[in-house]
Amino acid sequence: MSLLVTTLDIFSGLAFIAIGTLTGFILSIYIGERGFLKSRQKADLLIEDARKQAEKNKKQTLLETKQDIHNLKLDFEKQIKDRKNEAAALDNKLMQREQTLDRRSSNLDKRETNLDKKEDTIERKKQSLEDKNNRLDNLIAEQNQKLLEIARFTLEQARDLIFKRVEDEMASEIAAYIKEEEENAKLVADKNAKQLLSHSIQKYAHEVTSERTVSVVSLPNDEMKGRIIGREGRNIRTIEALTGVDLIIDDTPEAVVLSGFDPIRREIAKRTIESLVSDGRIHPGRIEEIVEKTRSEVDRFIRDKGEEAVFEVGIGRIHPDLVKLLGRLHFRTSYGQNVLRHSVECAFLAGNLAAEIGEDEVLAKRAGLLHDIGKAVDHEVEGSHVEIGMNIANRYKEPLAVVDAIRSHHGEVEAKTIIAVLVAAADALSAARPGARSESLNSYIKRLEQLESISTKVNGVEHAYAIQAGREVRVIVEPTKVDDAMAYKIARDIREQIEEQLSYPGTIKVTVIRETRAQDIAK
Repeated sequence: MSLLVTTLDIFSGLAFIAIGTLTGFILSIYIGERGFLKSRQKADLLIEDARKQAEKNKKQTLLETKQDIHNLKLDFEKQIKDRKNEAAALDNKLMQREQTLDRRSSNLDKRETNLDKKEDTIERKKQSLEDKNNRLDNLIAEQNQKLLEIARFTLEQARDLIFKRVEDEMASEIAAYIKEEEENAKLVADKNAKQLLSHSIQKYAHEVTSERTVSVVSLPNDEMKGRIIGREGRNIRTIEALTGVDLIIDDTPEAVVLSGFDPIRREIAKRTIESLVSDGRIHPGRIEEIVEKTRSEVDRFIRDKGEEAVFEVGIGRIHPDLVKLLGRLHFRTSYGQNVLRHSVECAFLAGNLAAEIGEDEVLAKRAGLLHDIGKAVDHEVEGSHVEIGMNIANRYKEPLAVVDAIRSHHGEVEAKTIIAVLVAAADALSAARPGARSESLNSYIKRLEQLESISTKVNGVEHAYAIQAGREVRVIVEPTKVDDAMAYKIARDIREQIEEQLSYPGTIKVTVIRETRAQDIAK
C-alpha cells in the first residue's frame, strides 16, 4: 500500500513537472514572439525615419546643386559680358589707331609734297649761288690783277706783306695771352699753396702754452716766509746763491715770487722751495742737499721731455745729446711761446706739407723739430741761435736738409732744399697763428676794435666785423651808395689804412660785401 502510494506520488510529481515544463515552454514561446514583434516594429520605424531623412537630404542637396548651377551661370554670363566689353574697348582703340595712322599718312604725304617743292627751290637757289660765286671769283681775280698793277707788287711780295702784318698782330695777341696765362698760373699756384697750408694747419692743432719770467710758489701760511728767510737771512741767501734766482718775499699772502731769466734755474729753485716747505726742515745744509737732488730731478725731467717730443713727432732714433737739448727747450720761451711746443708744432706742420707735395715726411719732421735747437744754449754760447743750431747739427752729423732748414728758416739766406722751404713756412705758421705768441687780452681786444674802427670810417661802409681772431675783417657797404667798382676801391683803401695804422703778425684779409635784399610780407 505504501509502495503504491509512493509510486503514485512519484507519478504525480512527474506529471506536475511535465506540465510545468510544458507551460514554461509555451510561455517562453509566447514572450519571444511578442519581443520579436516589438523589435520588428522598432526596425520598421527606424527604416521609415531613415527613408524620410534620406528624402529630406536628397531634396536639400538638389536645392544646393540648383543654387550652385545658378551661381555658375551668373558668373559665366558676367565673364562673357566683361569679355564683350573688353573686345568693344579694343575695337575702339583699333579704330582710333587707324584714324591716327590715316591722319599721319595724310600729313606725311603733305610733308613729302612740301619737301619736293623745297628741294626744287633749293636746287634753283644753289644754281643761282654757283653762278654768283663764279662771277665773284672772276671779279676778285680781275680786282687782284688791277691791285697788283697799281701797287706794282708781285703775288709773292703781296703774300709776304700780308703774312708780316698778320705776324705782327698775332705777336701782340700772343704776348697778351702769355701775360694772362702767367697771371692765372700765379693765382692757381697761390690758391694751391694756401690749400696746402690750410690742410696742414687743420691736421695739427695744439694748445698754446705761455711761460713767464717769474714763478710763484704757494705757501701753507705766512709764517713759512720767515722760516724761508731764516736767521739774519741766511736761508734766503743760501737759496739765491745755490740756484742763481732772486726770491721776492713781499706782502703777497701765502706766496713767494721767484725771478730769473733762466727758466731752468727758476724751476730748480721752485722745486727746492716746495720740497723744503713740505719737509719742514729749512737750514743751509738741508738747502744744499735739496738743491743737488732737485738738479738731478730736473735733469731727468729735461731728458724725459726731449724723449717725449721725439716720440710724439715720430722721427726715429736721435743722438742722446740732442734729446737733452730738446728737453731744455721746454724751459725756453720766444715771445711767450714755449719753444719746445713750437718745435713740435713746426715738425708736424712741415711733415704735413711734405706729405701733401710728395716729399720725405720724416725728414721734414726732423728738420722742423731741430730748427730752433740753438735756442737751448744761446744764452751760454756766443752767436745767434741759427749759427749755434747749425754747429750742433753738423757736430752730430744731421742730414744736409736739416742743416739747410736751420740756416734758412728765418729767410736770412736762401733755402737750397724743398725741406728747408717747408720748415720756414711751418715756422711762420706756428708763430703767426692766433694766440701762439704772447699778447695780452686787452691789447688783443684793442687791436680788434681798431680794426673795426678803421673799416667803419671809410665812406659807404655800413658795418664792419673783425673775425678769425683778427685775421679777417668783413665790411658790409650800403648797396645804394656803393657800386661794384667802388667796392674794390673800398677794400683797397681799408687795406692801406690797416697797413699804415696797425702793427700785427701775419696778414689780414679784407672782404667787402655788397648785396641788395628785397622783402615783403604776405598777409
